[in-house]
Amino acid sequence: MKTNHNQPICDKTPFDMDKHYSIEPFFESSPDFLCIAGYDGFFRRVNPAFIKLMGYTREELFASPISHFVHPEHKRNTAETRALILEGVPLLNFQNRYITKNGEIVWLTWTSIPEPSKNLIYAIAKNITHIKKLEEERNLLLANLTKVNAEFKQLTYTTSHDLRTPVNNLISLVSLIDTSTIQNEETLLYIEMLETSAIQLKNTLNEHIDHLNKEDKLNVKVENLSLQSILDTTIEPLRALISDSKAIFNIDFSEVQHINSNAFYLQSIFLNLISNSIKYSRPGMTPIITIISKKVDNYVRIIFSDNGLGFDMEKVGGKIFGLHQSFHDHPDSKGIGLYLVNSYMNSLGGYISLESEVNVGTTFILNFRT
Repeated sequence: MKTNHNQPICDKTPFDMDKHYSIEPFFESSPDFLCIAGYDGFFRRVNPAFIKLMGYTREELFASPISHFVHPEHKRNTAETRALILEGVPLLNFQNRYITKNGEIVWLTWTSIPEPSKNLIYAIAKNITHIKKLEEERNLLLANLTKVNAEFKQLTYTTSHDLRTPVNNLISLVSLIDTSTIQNEETLLYIEMLETSAIQLKNTLNEHIDHLNKEDKLNVKVENLSLQSILDTTIEPLRALISDSKAIFNIDFSEVQHINSNAFYLQSIFLNLISNSIKYSRPGMTPIITIISKKVDNYVRIIFSDNGLGFDMEKVGGKIFGLHQSFHDHPDSKGIGLYLVNSYMNSLGGYISLESEVNVGTTFILNFRT
């Protein structure tokens, strides 16, 4: 039989062959949670993994609006995000909590794609409850350690300060003794030793108080650091978050390229401020983060600006850097990040200030003493 090499061996194109593959096994056996929802806010289809997680029957999941299963504290945030999806904006890595039939709270991270022509939303979710529990335990441990350290330092400071009063009284009493009337050489020697010891104790207490005021600076390793290198190191673990958010960075370290600081503290400061700018970006808007350096008098300033949700400065007042102070309805808002940033700046001998306006953005000004 003669073969015509000009004819394809198979008449079926790859597209035609795809018709022989069914997505049913993929949908039914996936360990991730696959859902199809209508624009009306009801589930249209869910896979067995999601049914098992929630503990409801398929019919029960379909009978109630999706908001019925969302944790009360996340209903508003979820509704706002759903409104964006209905406008055709895909949702990436959105996190919220659901409540199962037996009352268990589970954390889910969602990726949802709208299909306007069919009034449907295709979504896939992963269970990140274990990650959230680890984060909560870490944050609680950090907060407790910071609190204990602060309380211990305050106790030591108070003790050292309060001891100075009786020591000063002792020195005054010794000075009132008229040694000219004392003939015993041994007694005179003891009085002299008593006065010398009291003065030494006073000096030691004063030095201890001074040390407490400066101990953070003394215990922090300071070295000459490249701001660009610190930024690059900080951004590396945030690449997925930055990519998903499509954040835009405007960086200008031309005026000050190096700074004498602590690498760990500086990276943590950059990490908290950058992640906050992305976390608290305005829905539907691309985060724009500007970081510049300036030399002002005896300070190096690093200025972080974003176009995010911002703060109502009249309401937050001086609480912005307080422990467990949260000012936005965000599931990850624990009120620890800015507290740590402020603590690190104080430890480095600097300070932080900010300017902010609701739905305009926030500017943090880091002042490092040169």
